[in-house]
Amino acid sequence: MIEYQYMVDFKLPSILSEEFMDLVPFQRLAVNKLFEEGKIVSYALSLENSRLWGIFVANSELQVMDVLSDLPLTPFMKVEISLLTFYNDTKTQVPKFSLN
Repeated sequence: MIEYQYMVDFKLPSILSEEFMDLVPFQRLAVNKLFEEGKIVSYALSLENSRLWGIFVANSELQVMDVLSDLPLTPFMKVEISLLTFYNDTKTQVPKFSLN
C-alpha cells in the first residue's frame, strides 16, 4: 500500500482554556506514540501565531482524519489537511553503521 505525506495545519483557539491546557500532556503522549509508530514525522508549535503543524504519513486523507480524531486537542482546533508533493528534511540518508 502506498503511503503519502500530509501537512496538517491546526489553528489553535484564541483563548487557551483550562480544559485545553489540562489535555496538553495527553496530547504530547499521543504525539510521541505516533512518532514511535512512524505515523508522524514532524510536529511544530507557534504560540505566537496560534498554529500547530504536523507532517503525517498515511495511505489517505481519511486515514489522517482517523488519526487526528484520536488526538485529545483536535476538537478544540480548526484543521486543514494538505497532501504534500514532497517533504525534505535534514536527516542524513546514509545508513547507520554498527560498531559490533
